[in-house]
Amino acid sequence: MTRTPDLHIVHVEKPEDSNIIIGQSHFIKTVEDISEAVVTSVPDPKFGLAFCESSGECLIRVQGNDEELTAIAARNALAIGAGHSFILFLRNCYPINVLNAIKGIQEVCSIYCATANPVDVIIAESGRGRGILGVIDGSIPQGVESAENAAQRTAFLRKIGYKMG
Repeated sequence: MTRTPDLHIVHVEKPEDSNIIIGQSHFIKTVEDISEAVVTSVPDPKFGLAFCESSGECLIRVQGNDEELTAIAARNALAIGAGHSFILFLRNCYPINVLNAIKGIQEVCSIYCATANPVDVIIAESGRGRGILGVIDGSIPQGVESAENAAQRTAFLRKIGYKMG
């Protein structure tokens, strides 16, 4: 017999000076593999990672090199509670620095978001467990950029070193 799942919205607790990546994976070695991808992609990253194990002991598996970010990752993973999901908090680097390495990990199935924005995670819960349906990343657009906005965007990218010239 099937039933309609219950829907929940979980607001991600996030320090202002951090970025997050939320995704889904399928194997316990995700914790070590994502950690290795972060530390080998950029010098001196600070991170905290939590992975929701969905079989066996069903524990929140954690790893990181920053106690605050690791604790926040664990709290958020527990609140989300969706099997095989992971949440990664970053400082001293950006998702753009590590995202391709993480997407290239064999057991990573999907990425829901990579952002510095406030995030809400939309959860479906059935009698069996919980799953992430999607995320709300940031705010509603306020309009279409003007020529002045476009010039500011390109100047900003050059200022922070992501575009040449």
